[in-house]
Amino acid sequence: MAVRDVASEPEEYRVTTLELFFDLVFVFAVTQLTGVLSHDMTPRGLAEVVLMFGVLWWMYAGYAWLTNMTPPTTVGRRLLVLTGMAGFFMIALATPGGFGTGGVVWGLGYLVLVLAHVVLFAQSNKHILRVLPANLLAALLIIAAGTLGRGVPVYVLWTVAMIVPIVQPYIVPPGGRFDIRPAHIVERHGLLVMITIGESVVAIGVGAGDRDLTAGLIATVLLGLALAAAIWWTYFSRDDAAAERALAEVDAATRANKTMSGYFYAHIPLIVGIIVMAAGVKYTVAAAWHPLPFRAAFALAGGAALFLLGDAWFRRVVGIGPSRIRIAAAVACAVGVPLAHLSAGAGLAAVTAVLAAAQLAEHAARERR
Repeated sequence: MAVRDVASEPEEYRVTTLELFFDLVFVFAVTQLTGVLSHDMTPRGLAEVVLMFGVLWWMYAGYAWLTNMTPPTTVGRRLLVLTGMAGFFMIALATPGGFGTGGVVWGLGYLVLVLAHVVLFAQSNKHILRVLPANLLAALLIIAAGTLGRGVPVYVLWTVAMIVPIVQPYIVPPGGRFDIRPAHIVERHGLLVMITIGESVVAIGVGAGDRDLTAGLIATVLLGLALAAAIWWTYFSRDDAAAERALAEVDAATRANKTMSGYFYAHIPLIVGIIVMAAGVKYTVAAAWHPLPFRAAFALAGGAALFLLGDAWFRRVVGIGPSRIRIAAAVACAVGVPLAHLSAGAGLAAVTAVLAAAQLAEHAARERR
């Protein structure tokens, strides 16, 4: 896309409180996805979560890039971002029935998101109009799916709605270029991951519910908190300044490509992994030290492994550190499945220990270097 006029804007700025507010609403939608997976931990439930997240993530990334290039500092811009937030909230409310009775509302919320996005983006870059048809088509496909109830055609329409906007820029390039501001894009995604990790903490509380505070329950809850802390430590052990430098030191085109690969594509498994893991944690805390159903055990260990693989991919793309230890840790998370199937707490302890061991190994490697 064409370079925006930055003559009256600072070269660098940080994430605004409005953007953080926006992210809170987005993560509420993510919370709803966790609920969908918790209630239907089957391949179908996972497929629905992946499709809804894929569509949501595309527009979230669109807003992150939008505010990176056009800061919401005027009344008009703020109102448009708030309008987009209303669209996300509609989506969040409709998510439990997204593949049923809530499909039409889901699609209408997405349509609100698309329209607010293009109106605001077009103020600084008219080339955004070239990608508008694909985004509008995605919204209309979801609305159409909502009128069909359930069945194979619904999944086909959702799949096309997810794929079309992502593929369209490669078929019809938007023209010009993105001039990404590194400090803002790094901070924005870091805050998003932090809020998403908070969802796993909420899952611990939901899993505990109103159960008696036995020693076993307290031990499991603390292990769940330790796992959330390990996820936080793993992601934020990187140096944000190093990520900013890695993006700032390359030309604008390379920076845009690194941002797309690292902060869009690689963050998909990273965020989805946390969502899936949170669903597993919810069941784990509820089961305490009793056997965990296989699907819940797989969600717990598989979610952590998916997060690690996404994080390793992200680090490698951006160029901010080694990733082999994290890939090995992702493989080692598999031990949590049979252990959790025998005892939920044991599986939770194993997955937590794997992430902690990976961090210790990386620290030792850095000390040797």
